[in-house]
Order: sequence, then C-alpha cells, then structure tokens
Amino acid sequence: MPEITETEFKKQIERGTFGSLYLLHGEEKYLLKLYANRLIEKACGGAFQDFNLQRIDGGSVSIDDMAAAVEAVPLLSERKCVAVSDLDVEARSASDLSKLYELIGMVPDSTVLVFYLPSVEIDYKKSAKWKKLLTAVQKAGNTVCFKRKTQADAEKMLCAAAAKRHCELSRADAGKIIEYTGNDLQALFHELEKLCAYVGPGKEITRREIDQLVTKNFETTVFMLSRAILARQYDKAYSILDLLFYQNEEPVSVLAVLSTAYLDLYRVRAAVQSGESALEPAKYFDYKGKEFRLRNAERDGGRFSIEMLRESLDALLNADVALKSARGNRRTVMETLIARLLLIAEREKFAE
Repeated sequence: MPEITETEFKKQIERGTFGSLYLLHGEEKYLLKLYANRLIEKACGGAFQDFNLQRIDGGSVSIDDMAAAVEAVPLLSERKCVAVSDLDVEARSASDLSKLYELIGMVPDSTVLVFYLPSVEIDYKKSAKWKKLLTAVQKAGNTVCFKRKTQADAEKMLCAAAAKRHCELSRADAGKIIEYTGNDLQALFHELEKLCAYVGPGKEITRREIDQLVTKNFETTVFMLSRAILARQYDKAYSILDLLFYQNEEPVSVLAVLSTAYLDLYRVRAAVQSGESALEPAKYFDYKGKEFRLRNAERDGGRFSIEMLRESLDALLNADVALKSARGNRRTVMETLIARLLLIAEREKFAE
C-alpha cells in the first residue's frame, strides 16, 4: 500500500487498528520518536508488557534473532510488538538483506513489527538499498514519513502547546521563537516549556520574555551579526563576532552561515527585482520550515542594491579562500571581512 500520512497513522493508533508492519522514517525526529512510542505502547497491549514488548537495537542484532522475536507468540494477549530502532540497511550485507526481505513478507498477524529511525538518516536520492526497503515495506505493511514542518505548521503547534499549558502565545511571537531557535521541534518545545514555566498559568508569553529567555542558536547569532553589519552598527557587529570566538565557534562555520544570510538577501532582491514575491526562492532552494529567513531578508535588505550584495558576496568568497588556504590568522581574516562588509554597507548609505 502507498505511504500513509501522519494523520492516518495517528488515527490507526487511536483506534487500535494496527497493521503487522510499520517503518517510521524522516527528518522530524521529535515527532517520529513521539509517535513510535505511542504505537509501541498501544500495540503490545496493556497486560504482560514485559513479555509482549521486545525492543531491539537494529544496529547490532542479527536478522535471525529479529526473526525469532517476531515469530514468538504473545503471552495471554491478542498480539505482541517487536520494536527495531535504527536499522541501517546500508551497513547490512546482501545475505542479511535477503533474510530481512523474507522476514518482512511473513510477519504473523499476532505481531506488530515496528522499524523506526530516531537517529539514522536516509539519503532518499542516492540510496538504492533504502528505496528497495521502503518499497518492500509498502507492499507488506505501512511506511510513515515525518517531514520537517513548515513554519506555519510549527507556529500552530507552538500556539496549541502553549494553550494546553494554559498560556497565551500569538502566531507572531511563535514565529519569533522559531527564528531564534530553528525549526527543530524538540528544541522548540524545550524553549516553550521554559517560557510557560516562567510566565505561569493564565499569562501571555510576550516578546519581552522571548527575547530574554529563549536560547539563540548558532545560526541565529550569526544572522544577528549580518543585521548589525547591514545596519552599520560597528560596535555591535564586533561584539557579536567576539562572542562567537569566545564560544569557540569555528570561523569557517561562522563564515558559512554569514554567507547564507547574504545569499538570502541576494535571492530575495533578485526575485523582487524580477517582479516575483520574496518567497519565490523557496521554489528552488531548501527553505522548508525556514520561510522566515526570506521574509527577514525582504525586511532587512529591501534598500540594498543588487550590486552592493554582489560586492559583499565577493568579499565573503575571498575570506572563504583565505580561511581554507590557512593564509594568516583566522581571527584577523574574520575581523577584516567584517570591516569590508561594513564599508560596503556604508558606501551604499551614501549612494542612496
């Protein structure tokens, strides 16, 4: 059968209408683990869970031992559950995979076999082994892909989660939490828990609490650096760079994210200049769950010319070459880059 949706999978768990075989995969590991645990707990029945639930490390257990667990009958229950975490088909031999496909085709009705990948990532474009496994599981059972949520979906989830904790959170402020933290749901819910505990039940989570309490991830800090440069805030730009060095961030990594910020500006400027919307680049580049970056680029870079952005990208490229060729002190390279970007932004001001 074709891959089932997250919504349909949730209904199966709630109704207790299970198939005998599942493979849960995808980038959104928080939801994957959440629903895997719900399925496993429900599928093994309420009684005798110690006997009717068998958890297996898919990275180390042999396929023969896996098959023995699947074929064992449940104890005083309608069914049992065998949960296999992080099976990596890339690391398995042809002989193992042959046994695995045989097992997939003969799971008894009394067993719910769950493969789930809380750590293993699939290269969907390149891996022939994973494609073959997904196809085999879809023929015999169910596959569910947990994709990254769009920003709109993540905002709704944060607002709903805040309401369950008896706190108020607006969509705009939920977007600000995502902007600071990134689109990883586990990190987002961790920050939300902190905010709800701070403001208390019945209170509203405002921008003030978000700015004070939410931990800004590495990317957010570098994007703040780009904004300081574009605003020609010399002291702030160098203080943020100093903070990044204090936190032992790799200059190459800082430069990569800083370049991404300028690429966002360039793409949005090119799109708008061509008569398209600021979100047009999302059709061609990976902005899923990060659409706020394009909106921020439209807000921050609307006054800058395409020529100024090209000159800035040239400066970033030169710094990248200098860092990777180990020419000079790495900190000096970054400080010189910031000076050049500030001067380019300053010249743009006087050209207005």
